[in-house]
This record gives sequence, C-alpha cells and structure tokens, in this order.
Amino acid sequence: MKKEIHPSAIIGKNAVIGKNVKIGPFAVVADHVTIGDGTIIDAGAQILNYTDIGKNCHIFSYAVLGSISQDLKYNDCRSYVTIGDNNTIREFVTINRSTGSDTATVIGNNNHIMAYSHIAHDCSIGDHNILANCATLAGHVTIEDHVVMGGLSAIHQFCRVGMLAIIGGCTKVVQDVPPYSMCDGHPAQVRGINLVGLRRAGYKQDAVSLLKKAYKIVFFDDHPFDKAKELVRRDVTKSKEVAQLLDFIAASKRGITR
Repeated sequence: MKKEIHPSAIIGKNAVIGKNVKIGPFAVVADHVTIGDGTIIDAGAQILNYTDIGKNCHIFSYAVLGSISQDLKYNDCRSYVTIGDNNTIREFVTINRSTGSDTATVIGNNNHIMAYSHIAHDCSIGDHNILANCATLAGHVTIEDHVVMGGLSAIHQFCRVGMLAIIGGCTKVVQDVPPYSMCDGHPAQVRGINLVGLRRAGYKQDAVSLLKKAYKIVFFDDHPFDKAKELVRRDVTKSKEVAQLLDFIAASKRGITR
C-alpha cells in the first residue's frame, strides 16, 4: 500500500516518510522529522522539528510532538523527541524536546498515552505504559515498564517510577515510586503492592508473596530505610523482584514514596 497524504497536509521538504504512512487533513510534519512505516497521523496533528516516530504508531488529532522545551534554560539548541514503535498517542497530547544540545526526550514501544497528557523535556518513558487522560510529567521524569498512571495525576521533576507500579487518579507524586507498588494520595503514599498488575503480567505466587513480605518491612513496619533493607536481606528469601526493589531504593536521589 502506498503512502496516503491528504493534499491539505503540510510536509517539510526534508521529512522522511516511511511506507504505508497515512497523514490526515491539515496535519503538519516539519522538515527534520522521520516517520516509520505504517504510522498514522490524524487530522490537525503537529509533528515538529527533530522528532523521530517509529513504526505502526497512531498519532491522533491535535497532538503536538516535538515542541521546544519549556525549561527556561533552553537556548534554541538542536534537541530531539524519539518515539518507538506501536505507540498510541491520543488527542491534544504534548511531548516536548529535551533542553540540552543533542539530547532527547525518549518514548519507548507499545505505550498508550491518552488525551491531554503532557510529557516534558528530558523525560524517559519505557515500554507498555499507560498514561490516562491529563497525566502530567515534569522534566527529567523516568518511567520504567508496565506502569499505569491514573487520570489527572502529576509527577514532580527528576522523579522515577519503577516497573509495574500503578498511580491512582489525581495523585501528586513528589518522590520516587517504587516498582510493583500501588500508590495514591496527595502527596502519594504507598498503599501496597500492585497485585492485579503482577498477576496479569504472569508473576508466580511465590514471587508475589516475597514482595508482600519485603513491602511490609520496608513500607509498613516503620523502620528507617537502612534498617528495613537489612531486615529484608536477613528475613526475605532472595528473589529478582526483591533485589530490584532494594536496588531502586538505593539509587534514589529524590527519596522514596513511603
């Protein structure tokens, strides 16, 4: 199948358009843009300079991808937005370029980003994540894989969200959200482990039980983190998931949501 580009769309002369791409009425694709095979750009969407989009993505109407960083330090340098394959980006989503020269805001593969969500400069989003309507990421936020953000939730700059975490709607995240957790509140608090997400992802009961035990020690027994980590190492059978939790805590710079 050939490319289908509506005659009213504006396409930059240096844009690289893959095979079987569809571009709707009044869409804008700027000069320094690459669009992978099979991607659909709906009416009125804007794909701005230095944006790379992978294969089989669907960009819905009035999304704006690749607008310049809102960081006051941005000095009109060349920076990027890089988006992987099989992503759905719904209406009015905004994704900003990074701040520094030759750096990128990065979106992985198989993400579902719902209407009006905002991904700011220098964010890094992994794979298989869901951002519900109006989810908002400040600059330099890192989201790992298989994360769910509820509608109207917001994440402070430089925070990290660990894999398979779920963040409730309207939640205010100001510190790192640990992997496998269920967080909610204003500000966010850990409410427990993400049992539904773990089961859907195929985790076995033994792994879930070990995570439950580790979470009880770290988040609900009122130990300082250093003491809690010692107790987990002493009392919880070693597993990949528990090791990931401890490593995530050790690497935190903003502190961990408790």
